Amino acid sequence: MLRPLLRQLRGGVTPRRLAWSLALGIVVGINPSVGITTILVVLLAWSFGLNQVASQIGVHAASPLHLLLFLPFIELGVHLFHTRRLPLTRRQIEHLSHHPWRLLRDIWQWEWHALVVWGVVAAIAMPLLAVYIRRGLVLLMRRHRTLVRSRPVVN
Repeated sequence: MLRPLLRQLRGGVTPRRLAWSLALGIVVGINPSVGITTILVVLLAWSFGLNQVASQIGVHAASPLHLLLFLPFIELGVHLFHTRRLPLTRRQIEHLSHHPWRLLRDIWQWEWHALVVWGVVAAIAMPLLAVYIRRGLVLLMRRHRTLVRSRPVVN
């Protein structure tokens, strides 16, 4: 993970832009949707003129957090919007499986509410992440001056 970031710094990407790119990737990487993180970060990084490589590194680095935060985002959405709780017992899941339209509606409702919670968290977390990642990148550049200043190897 460190080598591609050093290559980006060596290629002229500023620590500030790289930090915002990584922060975007991390924040998008923890969203409670399944299967859209890669395409979403590509579109967002492109629209804001951020670094695609760093954004993808952020998304993939956040994968374990995505799995850890998936249910808490849904539970917070249930709590904030006062909706039906997520079925976690076998009996509840079997009951919902016999009602496919209700299951689809409930899944969409849980997902939508979780995305609202994620949006609030993302609005707060992204600028904070960018500040701290930038500081880390500046320290990394100071520590590895020879790697940042050296010419990239052409294969």
